[in-house]
Amino acid sequence: MDILGTSLRVCVGDLNAAIDVYERLTGAEAIRFQRGGVAVAAVGCFFLMSGPEAELSVLRKIAATIAVKDVDDALADLTAVGADIIAGPLPTPIGRNLVARHPDGSVFEYVDRNQGGEA
Repeated sequence: MDILGTSLRVCVGDLNAAIDVYERLTGAEAIRFQRGGVAVAAVGCFFLMSGPEAELSVLRKIAATIAVKDVDDALADLTAVGADIIAGPLPTPIGRNLVARHPDGSVFEYVDRNQGGEA
């Protein structure tokens, strides 16, 4: 699998205030989107997330989001090393994703920007 980068997940109480801080720190402009009841802002290498605690508690279990060239390749490699695929692959607004638990217990989201995502 080709890993292109990693994004850190940060749960925040006030998304607008956090965006101001992270835009200043990274020099990047926030890209906002909604995932279920959670408002998300991608700022540089950070995913800022704010919403209902029930949804955030699930998202906190995922250590990081890993950008890959192709989720299908990631799926094959993860399966080969004995990872447990928790969810996906599923289409998202920007590509596809899957969530996997590595054999050591760590949980990661893998995402690509391949076609097949929802428009």
